[in-house]
Amino acid sequence: MILPHPESDLSVNIMVLGTDIIRLLKGQGFVLVEDVLTGFIKSGSKRTPEMFLNTLTFLYSCGLIEKRGYKIKLTPRQPQQIKLFE
Repeated sequence: MILPHPESDLSVNIMVLGTDIIRLLKGQGFVLVEDVLTGFIKSGSKRTPEMFLNTLTFLYSCGLIEKRGYKIKLTPRQPQQIKLFE
């Protein structure tokens, strides 16, 4: 389990920021990265483009988003793909 530092601001935690990007992409097809960045920046005063890119890299490395040119979308997941115990 990842435990953040007790004095850290959770609103700028990469996992919290990732859920906000997922909410922006949910229910949509491919969306321009600039449009997602604009919505991300407007969601909080402490957010920066660097945080957005780091979070986008985190989501991509986890396989949660896919890209096509300058557009991104959520990767469709099927419940049977996730196997906890075999």
